[in-house]
Amino acid sequence: MQLFVQRSELCDLYDKVAACERISDADALRLFESKDLNALGAIADLARQTRLGARANRASYIINRYINYSNYCILSCQFCSFARKKRDADGFQLGVEEIVQKAREALHLGITELHIVGGLHPSLPFSYYVDMLKALRALDPRLQLKCFTAIEILHLAWLAKKSVVDTLSSLKEAGLDSLTGGGAEIFRKEIRSAIARGKESAEEYLDVHRTWHRLGGRSTCTMLFGHVESLADRVDHLRQLRSLQDETRGFVGFVPLPYQPDNNDIPVQNPPTGFDALRTIAVSRIYLDNFEHITAYWVGLGLKLAQVALSYGANDLHGTIIEEHIFHMAGAKSPQLQTEAEMLKAIREAGRTPVQRNTFYEPIKIWEESTAAKADPNGQRSEILENNLATA
Repeated sequence: MQLFVQRSELCDLYDKVAACERISDADALRLFESKDLNALGAIADLARQTRLGARANRASYIINRYINYSNYCILSCQFCSFARKKRDADGFQLGVEEIVQKAREALHLGITELHIVGGLHPSLPFSYYVDMLKALRALDPRLQLKCFTAIEILHLAWLAKKSVVDTLSSLKEAGLDSLTGGGAEIFRKEIRSAIARGKESAEEYLDVHRTWHRLGGRSTCTMLFGHVESLADRVDHLRQLRSLQDETRGFVGFVPLPYQPDNNDIPVQNPPTGFDALRTIAVSRIYLDNFEHITAYWVGLGLKLAQVALSYGANDLHGTIIEEHIFHMAGAKSPQLQTEAEMLKAIREAGRTPVQRNTFYEPIKIWEESTAAKADPNGQRSEILENNLATA
């Protein structure tokens, strides 16, 4: 044990993690409330190494592209800066062929995943979503389609007049590979009502993912932190995710998302700081002992802080993304993309071996030192990449 951990108020929790004992909700709250970020990071790093074993020195990324098919939405979540009504001049809606063209261009960059979400569109039929998946699957059967949040699935079930299980089965048959983890926000009912009135309940979110897992599917999950929730609310949220993971083992990764305070209707006096982001990632790693992968989402953190998070429990930096709307419309100042070379550089600087992964965090390429020179050494962006920057 490191000397500063021995002298910390958290030394008993270090011992607990070292003994592979599950920490309690009360333990997790203690970790959140502690100001000893160094000790917290040491415990999280121990948990990461213990969980990953021989793969502990690796950190992953994915070459992916975001596509938002529309930002028209029937909901009016208070924290959302993305959604628009049909009367709004800056609303948009993509046709299936437009989506296929974006995917076709991105395939030339070597993407392995499309990440597709949108608002709850007031008039698009269920057939639009099925046709979109089929067209993308026909474009390249190797391309992994990670699409839709839980609330979108509930909306599609309503459109199709089907049960959730039948809706998911239809989407899976059309080509859906994975659900996204978006829309979890904070599970506690009172907080959820304050920031996303009218959205699906925590129970509904979890049940969509449970149903998908029972169909043999896998997904990610998230938590939106740093708005009006308490630290106890965060623990409650993590508890429910850990419980479902105990039940289904269907989550492949957890992505904590720092709240973006601009351009929305929720006044937040103290938005997430770097300290808060690192401790949230650290506590997530320590508490979620049945999750192998914790992602430091560089879009919300910035790449430099995400790089630091690799020493606070994270083992993934997410992806190249190419075109991100939702966080940037909320005020995120990070770039809208990262090149693969930039991701490799950030991971190497953190002392880790970069690994290109697929949607399910399975390795595609392990970048040992001997292969480092094969990455773009200048980090230059291609013309295709530049042309795919968001314009909204």
